[in-house]
Amino acid sequence: MSCRQAYSSRAILVAVNASPRIQLDSIVGLSPQQVSSPLADEMAVLNLENGVYYTLNRTGARVWEGLQEPRRVSELRDMLVRRYDVSPEQCERELVQLLENMAQEGLIEVRSEIPAT
Repeated sequence: MSCRQAYSSRAILVAVNASPRIQLDSIVGLSPQQVSSPLADEMAVLNLENGVYYTLNRTGARVWEGLQEPRRVSELRDMLVRRYDVSPEQCERELVQLLENMAQEGLIEVRSEIPAT
């Protein structure tokens, strides 16, 4: 598994020192300012605010599916470790980087708690 290659964009994605940094206990969920659609084994995502289109590879699409409901980053990591041949440490590093890039691009939101239903 390589989350570093989980998505591409017409915009260049730069790792930033996002504040606050996403941690294992952070809760992440999809931004309401996006729409997405499966595309074969991938996922197509459009940021409605800036009009930038993204594609997620198979691993990124799996992460995206996991974000349909807000959840802790640790839950996403555990899901990926069960599915792919990857160490928890490597998965955590790459997942956090992917999620930070997604947050910077406005595709996901980082929350302090899971919203009540």
